[in-house]
Amino acid sequence: MGVNERGEKHFLAIEDGVRESTQSWREVLLRLKSRGMNPPKLAVGDGAMGFWAALDEIYPETGQQRCWMHKTMNVLNCLPKSAHAKAKQALHAIWQAETREHAEKAFDLFIETYEPKYPKATLCLQKDRDELMAFFNFPAQHWQSIRTSNPIESTFGTIRHRTKRSKGCLTRNGMLHMMFKLGLCAEKNWRRLRGFNYLAKVITGIKFKDGIEVTDVDQVAA
Repeated sequence: MGVNERGEKHFLAIEDGVRESTQSWREVLLRLKSRGMNPPKLAVGDGAMGFWAALDEIYPETGQQRCWMHKTMNVLNCLPKSAHAKAKQALHAIWQAETREHAEKAFDLFIETYEPKYPKATLCLQKDRDELMAFFNFPAQHWQSIRTSNPIESTFGTIRHRTKRSKGCLTRNGMLHMMFKLGLCAEKNWRRLRGFNYLAKVITGIKFKDGIEVTDVDQVAA
């Protein structure tokens, strides 16, 4: 799924492939590039290594944002259930912070709190630190949509609900065609990206810090 300069969301591609395979993602991205898609300003996804490896190769200039929902689940899976409530609250304090400075402090506090007893959990969080904070360099109005991959996850959930009932009843091409049609139907109900009027500034390279546009006065002061 992608968003154009008018804030309209569209499916970019629906293809089958080997799960998390770099080659499968490379083929998808190469086809998109051949169709004329410019380098995206930001790609949002989970920790699928194949996707990010292919993105680095095909669109190396594209920024990367890891999904906070997937990351939260992965970190909690490394902790005992008794620690989930407090850990989840501590993780929310990071990605719901108003500024990157506050988020960094909350991030450090989480590491200091859980590293002695649960090093796997803190390592899971720490390894994607920069990619988890990328959203701070974009308009605050967009944060809700770019901190997670929920927009595509919720849509694909609807497609999965239908395809599960057709398992074994269709050919490969038939299944892909059905998914494509389901995607087009879902697309009709998508709302434009919140704060879409800021997209032109993002596309033209205007800088944002903590969700706020950086002006010439700010740059001189810095």
